[in-house]
Amino acid sequence: MAYLCIALTILFTVYGQLVLKWQAGLLMATHSPGAGQLQYIMRMLMNPWVLSGLAAAFLASLCWMTAVSRLQLSKAYPFMALNFVLVGIAAVPLFGELFTWPKALGLVLIVLGIVISSQG
Repeated sequence: MAYLCIALTILFTVYGQLVLKWQAGLLMATHSPGAGQLQYIMRMLMNPWVLSGLAAAFLASLCWMTAVSRLQLSKAYPFMALNFVLVGIAAVPLFGELFTWPKALGLVLIVLGIVISSQG
């Protein structure tokens, strides 16, 4: 059950990050240069997709509380690094970001770190 909660934490977090990036880009493209930052933020906060991303962050927090109540933090926390891996990979097809060798190496090192630290 604890590992399911960690997986849900990761999925909700990744979803939230990707949705916020997606909508921030869309809204910035339609945001008039003369409008203030407050107007941009208000538009973001009224956007249903942004709200779903914020709700996902809240659900991720609930799942995380459940996970750490059942596992040692030192055992559970390394898995949170999977957020970097999944967001980094998903950003390539979704946002056209480049997947370079240094990024690939960095992601491999993150995964190796998770594997090694989860053994202890």
